[in-house]
Amino acid sequence: MTVKIKRLDEKAIIPTYGTEYSAGADLYALLDEPVEILPHETNFVHTGISLEIPEGYCGLVFARSSMGAKRGLAPANKVGVIDADYRGEIMVTLHNHSGRSQIVYPGERIAQLAIVPFLKAEFEEADDLSDTVRGSGGFGSTGK
Repeated sequence: MTVKIKRLDEKAIIPTYGTEYSAGADLYALLDEPVEILPHETNFVHTGISLEIPEGYCGLVFARSSMGAKRGLAPANKVGVIDADYRGEIMVTLHNHSGRSQIVYPGERIAQLAIVPFLKAEFEEADDLSDTVRGSGGFGSTGK
């Protein structure tokens, strides 16, 4: 699959895959200088790119496991969703979950982008839904 990408700044880095089998492509910080993210604060980090995602697909922006596990930095919205009709700059809202200030450096890999297909649902209102064993059991209802 081909996804058209537009560099909005000459210093922007095009996403790359870490290995042949990587599901997510690394997104890079477009910064003029390092940025400090204080404990429990959120910062919008530019990537300097925009995408043309094909119809029937979306882009999902996930945390990089090393940033989340080692530094406490992850997207504030957990998973960002980029719709196929969005043409603006891809930005990552990095939140510092740790108790220490964290520095994000220019050109650093800050998140990963997966391009995935999705099904568009038609919602049909109904008076009743089919019965299941779980029924309306909510959070934790399937645990032992």
